[in-house]
Amino acid sequence: MRTETANGRSGRATVTAQPFQIRGRFITAIALRLESAKLDAAFYEALDEHLHRAPQLLLNAPLLLDLGLVPGLTDKEVLRALVAELRKRNLQVFGVQNVSSDPQREATEALGLIPVAIGRETSVEKAGKSGRSKIDRLLPPDNKLITKPVRSGQVIFAERGDLTVIGSVSSGAELVASGNIHVYGTLRGRAFAGVHGNESARIFCLRQEAELLAIAGIYRTSESIGDTLRNHSLQVFLKDEGLYLEALT
Repeated sequence: MRTETANGRSGRATVTAQPFQIRGRFITAIALRLESAKLDAAFYEALDEHLHRAPQLLLNAPLLLDLGLVPGLTDKEVLRALVAELRKRNLQVFGVQNVSSDPQREATEALGLIPVAIGRETSVEKAGKSGRSKIDRLLPPDNKLITKPVRSGQVIFAERGDLTVIGSVSSGAELVASGNIHVYGTLRGRAFAGVHGNESARIFCLRQEAELLAIAGIYRTSESIGDTLRNHSLQVFLKDEGLYLEALT
């Protein structure tokens, strides 16, 4: 290949390969909202009890500290001790949200925690009307169809519609959808439906061996699901502010 140089002379073009790619990624982050600045032994006992009841919920999940209810928590050493205790429990703390003051921001930045802007929590009625931007509401549904098994470590995200998987979902994989999730195979990983607050979303699968099931932020882990509906075809839905599993006949 030849090209004209700026001075009119002919020369050989040089093709340089880009040494990197910048690509978007969706991650499922868990927020730990502190409701008291008193981080004493009782706090860690309650945390350990919760982790014991639902170990799969926070397994390898990125974790945010939500400081919206503790504006007075600005002591860098107290926050440093908190982060150290959480990481000691294999919780992957990487950022903060709802930082309310400059001293709190400075303290968290000194610990290398990233401020993450996430939309405010709101009621279901308000979320249905204004929880998404005007542009999002004008966009057509964008359902996603996956025609092969989902491997461990994969995250499949249907941002504006339903997600359908024709095949099985391995342990360690994640399915995320703003609408319903359909799995025509065995569901062994995690499934998050209605992630934009859609409480009418449902999860369907031919065989349930899930690590975690969630709709609009309400979840149940494999421990709380139990063995009664394991290996069954079922649907998962919200009812009376709880997550229900119902066998399909």
